[in-house]
Amino acid sequence: MSNKELAKGIHWVGAIDWDVRDFHGYSTLAGTTYNAFLLIDEKITLIDTVKRSHFNDMMHQIREIIDPETIDYLIINHVELDHAGALAEVMEAVKPEKLICSPMGEKAILEHFHRPDWPFEVVKTGDQLSIGTRTFYFLETRMLHWPDSMFTYAMEDGILFASDAFGQHLATSERFDDQVPLSVVMDQAAKYYANILYLYNPLVRKLLAKVKEMNLDIKMIAPDHGVIFRKYINEIVTAYDQWSTNKFDDKALIIYDTMWHSTEKMAKAISRGIEQEDVFAEMINLKVHHRSDVMTKVLNAGALVLGSPTLNNGLLPRMAGFLMYMRGLKPQNKIAASFGSYGWSGECVKLLNEALVDMRLELVDEGLRFKYVPTDEDLDECVALGRRIGQAVKKRRLEQES
Repeated sequence: MSNKELAKGIHWVGAIDWDVRDFHGYSTLAGTTYNAFLLIDEKITLIDTVKRSHFNDMMHQIREIIDPETIDYLIINHVELDHAGALAEVMEAVKPEKLICSPMGEKAILEHFHRPDWPFEVVKTGDQLSIGTRTFYFLETRMLHWPDSMFTYAMEDGILFASDAFGQHLATSERFDDQVPLSVVMDQAAKYYANILYLYNPLVRKLLAKVKEMNLDIKMIAPDHGVIFRKYINEIVTAYDQWSTNKFDDKALIIYDTMWHSTEKMAKAISRGIEQEDVFAEMINLKVHHRSDVMTKVLNAGALVLGSPTLNNGLLPRMAGFLMYMRGLKPQNKIAASFGSYGWSGECVKLLNEALVDMRLELVDEGLRFKYVPTDEDLDECVALGRRIGQAVKKRRLEQES
């Protein structure tokens, strides 16, 4: 069996994007893959397409196996353009008998491509479709992470074609989880979850419960990005279960930006105070850390401590941008505090507190702000704030475990 064959007659025919470095604001330094799958049966079926720029790559993969014009069915699990961008070109090249999608998928395809003449067949949760020796079971996964999203489960093979769930932005010529170091796969899976699925935690929990209730015999999970899980299925499902519960470690993140190093001095002092309470503290300077990498660390942090100087009665732009990005991902079950330096107006702490309260995070302190350069006494106050934060993290951690 080749590296591109999931099971007899089931082939990976996707594309590898080695060069992509930004995915609508998410840093993809490891590139990505756009996974599509070809099933050879009485009705030859293609599951998902690829980004339009990679249409020729996918067609080359298909032509190595069959004539594309012999494809009978096309299943679209997700209409976002990294998976359905090449749909119009595929429809023209293949002319399938059926274009199979969810009810919201049909709506999204029409709104993207404006082709009501295409041969839609709409499927809902619980519907089944035979393609010969194989039967598909469909499960809608609305808002994971678009309204149209769904899973397609190949019942006889035990393969779950999982759309954007369980994915990783990871470019690799290896197709399976046991061909790449597990730490690499799980790190990229965590980053993917933190930046794409984090805000849908309640829906993830419902989906995991539904799949467990259905008692599917899942032998393989094939997401639309990254490697396919065949060995570490339990590990990725367990990780999703943990990430979606909002549980956290004894860890505090001090996320800051600084102008003339005064805010940085405060950050270091707060870090010392947190460490004195035997809580791990990590300083994150937004000047050198990308927001999507910061959000990956937020996933299992117990406290978020934000710092910024005041600039023109507001925050430094990097902090303002990060707050907007984080607000959209809705981190929960964390304590928070703020700090900053200023020259004359000093709105930084007020603005940071407002943002943290708006995100429904628990403020453990009203925050600290100091004019120009903090004194030794000021830094002692920062250490004391750090200790209060460390104590609060440990208290919440004990409550979480009880």
